[in-house]
Amino acid sequence: MSQNVLQLICSFHQGGSEQQAVQLSRLLHESGRYRVHVATLNNEGPLRSEVDRLGIGDVPEYRLTSFYDQNAVVQVRRFARFLREHQIDLVHTHDFYTNIFGMAAAALARVPARIASRRESSVRVAKQRLVERCAYRFADRVVANCEDVRQQVIKEGVPAKKVVTLYNGLDLDRLTPSANLDRKVVLASLGLPTDERRRFVTIVANMRAHFWEPQPLSLKDHPTFLRAARQIHETLPEAAFVLAGEGDLLDQTRMLASELGLANDAFFIGRCSRVTDLLAISDVCVLSSTAEGFSNSILEYMAASRPVVATTVGGAREAIIEGETGYLVSPGDDKHLAESVISLLQNPQRAQAMGVNARRLVEQKFSSEAQLERTTRLYESLLMRSASENRTVGEKVSEERC
Repeated sequence: MSQNVLQLICSFHQGGSEQQAVQLSRLLHESGRYRVHVATLNNEGPLRSEVDRLGIGDVPEYRLTSFYDQNAVVQVRRFARFLREHQIDLVHTHDFYTNIFGMAAAALARVPARIASRRESSVRVAKQRLVERCAYRFADRVVANCEDVRQQVIKEGVPAKKVVTLYNGLDLDRLTPSANLDRKVVLASLGLPTDERRRFVTIVANMRAHFWEPQPLSLKDHPTFLRAARQIHETLPEAAFVLAGEGDLLDQTRMLASELGLANDAFFIGRCSRVTDLLAISDVCVLSSTAEGFSNSILEYMAASRPVVATTVGGAREAIIEGETGYLVSPGDDKHLAESVISLLQNPQRAQAMGVNARRLVEQKFSSEAQLERTTRLYESLLMRSASENRTVGEKVSEERC
């Protein structure tokens, strides 16, 4: 009989953690090995339709206003009741908020197997990390999405044997461009100039502010990207810069582009549902983050056979092979970022070779098939252990009765 596994997702907005959680839900469901359930803290967002298409039933919402009010207690109890009623065998949470909420409820419901996740570098304040470590105590395993993050979790005091690395996975078919793609048609449909001389440098990253620092900031650091863009444009006037993403920092990022003299060369296209087409017309792809776990954007760039220039944060060093699949630069170093992009734009054959190498590496290491295999292996080990422990307890009870 199939066992019940539940994915607790923070929301259905287009964030990296949310995309990976929804993709994993689909892969597990299609594998037929488990009965998959999904729950959320916020039912809003475009990814909800992908879950609906799976036909797995209702997606209960447990909306929070704070971790420290009566509503949080009510929602934890509601979720624990749901877990008991549906006889959930394994709960898998995917980010800071779902770790804290989900592990508490799963422990209260005595769910046999519990998996938390860390998908980001250490960007939270000490109090938040303390609360999250408490949540990890209720987890049987903590999944890190790269080795860099795994080492951070261990340094924070979580036992090494409890922390496992499971890389993000990509649906490679989704990111393979059509053989008969018409570049001019794609450019026009994205609102980009169709001048054949134009060379496109693309960044796919949200523009959301994060408020756990003294001042709101974007971890994707678009200002560094734009400062590099100005230097690139000074050397290569035909260069154009595509910023795909949305968020509350959009207006000030657009204003900065104008202040830097890029009003006619920086194109803000918002949330892009046609990432495959966008990457197909891009010459170089960039990620300028100051903190990451393991970036979905980098993997998407590589899967689309694009050369990558990214900052050395999180798992970037585990995906990008310096000089073979792209270049790595220090966070905030717009000069080095610009030089790396210029070298690729001036050497298209080298850029193309790097893109081919990048695609090959993703196929070998970061496919959705590899993600599913590693995840099910982890699930089976925990579920088998739980079954073994239950048998042992049953045998002891029987002996005592005798």
